Amino acid sequence: MNGRVKVVGQVERVDGASLTYPEFVDRFMAPNRPVVLTGLTASWRAREDWTLPGPGDSRRPDLGFFARNFPSPLVQVADCSSREFTDQKRLEMSMQEFIDHWVRDAHGGSSAVDRESSLLYLKDWHFVKEYPDYIAYTTPTFFVDDWLNMYLDSHPIHRDSDIASHKNEINCSDYRFVYMGAKGTWTPLHADVFRSYSWSANVCGRKQWLFLLPSQSHCIFDRYMRSSVYNLNDDVSEKQFPKFNKTEWLECIQEQNEIIFVPSGWYHQVHNLEDTISINHNWFNAYNLHWVWNLLYEDYKVAKEYIEDIRDICDDFEGLCQRNLAANTGMNFYDFFVFIVRFALANVIELYHLQQPEVGTFSTETAHHFVYNLTSIRSVAAKMITTEAFTTENLCSISEDNHSAFSNVKQILEEESFRRLLMTLSKAYRHIDRGQRNCLKSCTSYPKGCLSVICLKSDCNVVDHISSLIDEVCLPADLVALIDSALSDG
Repeated sequence: MNGRVKVVGQVERVDGASLTYPEFVDRFMAPNRPVVLTGLTASWRAREDWTLPGPGDSRRPDLGFFARNFPSPLVQVADCSSREFTDQKRLEMSMQEFIDHWVRDAHGGSSAVDRESSLLYLKDWHFVKEYPDYIAYTTPTFFVDDWLNMYLDSHPIHRDSDIASHKNEINCSDYRFVYMGAKGTWTPLHADVFRSYSWSANVCGRKQWLFLLPSQSHCIFDRYMRSSVYNLNDDVSEKQFPKFNKTEWLECIQEQNEIIFVPSGWYHQVHNLEDTISINHNWFNAYNLHWVWNLLYEDYKVAKEYIEDIRDICDDFEGLCQRNLAANTGMNFYDFFVFIVRFALANVIELYHLQQPEVGTFSTETAHHFVYNLTSIRSVAAKMITTEAFTTENLCSISEDNHSAFSNVKQILEEESFRRLLMTLSKAYRHIDRGQRNCLKSCTSYPKGCLSVICLKSDCNVVDHISSLIDEVCLPADLVALIDSALSDG
């Protein structure tokens, strides 16, 4: 594949078993650099259950196991030979139909031409949500600070009834996926949803990745910055994409049992060099929160410009912009604000507990997490202050579901969904602080009272403490004030 692009280097490969969490943050997550991590999947059930012996030490997909044990009603499959807008055409079929197609092609049931033109790739299968009791793998410590999936395990991504629909909520239920594809299946050039991080583990098979530095991303777009290169294997038109020939790429051949960390904003294209099964998560946290906001803001400007000519005749122009943004990007400003308010409150609670004299077993690194998280949220909230969405006039037009979701602090703190989020966040940082290599199991039950795992008091007054700082967060400026107060307390 790389004969058509200029490859200038290889993605670094590191032994994950000897890498500490602070080292991962300093070398890769904070500077936003890709890396391949080895030695992290030895205990995974998926390695045994999902595969059969192949040549040498390699493994191959056990398709029969999937047909017998995971009869998903419908899975989403990409037709790698058919383009639909900026992605491959998507089909829905049963797991059995998908496997029958794969097996038929593998055993010569189709001609070579037919096989080339009908490569199907199962993508975005919400395996964890569909089969929560089957623990196929454990998320490595480096990736447990995953605000996106923590949030979606307890909260809907949208609050407005005219945005949220049953199908939409299924698609947004989480961003933990299984991918399965035969040799030759591939994913077009793209940057990840929300400009999130992602990690991808090969349970079996090999993949070729090509990565483009974010500083060169403009080079894969046309002169109007509207359409981008779809396939690096195509003859890319110099007339349509005049800067493409200036691009320089990093390459990676990802082997079986290796995990690749994909940073924010790195466009990449991926090819399966063998029959492959992979586990993939999209995620973000304080280190790339600004990437998420920047994408939302840029996409908002495009959505707004597209309908600017109807502003004068539209009763709720800003509301329409936000609905279009949610439809196109997966989240709008109000969804995002509800999200960051909850994470700010959760981090304020954790920092408050660390500052109590009876809590003496935690490292300064743990306190640094919460301070950094709050500083990152504050930086993004400050950028939101001047947006039209949060003017008094437009806030009067938003749904009560949205407004109450971020305004009443005491109500938020008492919500079951927030309590679950706080418990998960608290356990994640406890886990990181201990430096364990295995991951947390989901907590389905918890004690009454304060849900921070570092709280040692039976009569914790953290709710009163936060209420003393602020009782309502109606605007981004209120969130900035809350964070300033919390940080000054320390």
